[in-house]
Amino acid sequence: MTYRVSFVCTGNICRSPIAESVFRARVEEAGLGDRIEVESAGTGGWHEGDGADPRAVAVLAEHGYDTNHVARQFQASGFARLDLVVALDSGHRKTLRHLAPTEQDAEKVRLLRSYDPAAGDDLDVPDPYYGALDGFEECLEMVEAASEGLLAAVREEVEGRAI
Repeated sequence: MTYRVSFVCTGNICRSPIAESVFRARVEEAGLGDRIEVESAGTGGWHEGDGADPRAVAVLAEHGYDTNHVARQFQASGFARLDLVVALDSGHRKTLRHLAPTEQDAEKVRLLRSYDPAAGDDLDVPDPYYGALDGFEECLEMVEAASEGLLAAVREEVEGRAI
């Protein structure tokens, strides 16, 4: 049975595509690509059909990550097929939990940085959209730092299903 993860930010052109690319790479490196599906979406549909922000693409490419992405909006119906919905900041988490059709679906929503023990109380990944390239680098660093813990948690869920 496939475990499905979706990363969600505002417009699905900066933070969530970065998280999707990094986590997909970690999943492949762990040999779990046939058991875990990774995607991303935005809370809004402003950029649907667009590629990722060129700065996100540049930062991902510079660090060896896949940059193939088309933005889409997260739909409430997506909860039914997803196992985990990873919000990039607390505003996204609030929106997603409100959008969730059931309490069980709302419980699927987690903040990405909650998987990074070094993050402390600051669990939001800042939006780099209105800033310079260094904001995208910072975003990538935060995503990479949380990805190890996220992979461990997802691996535990996936292996628990095999029993």
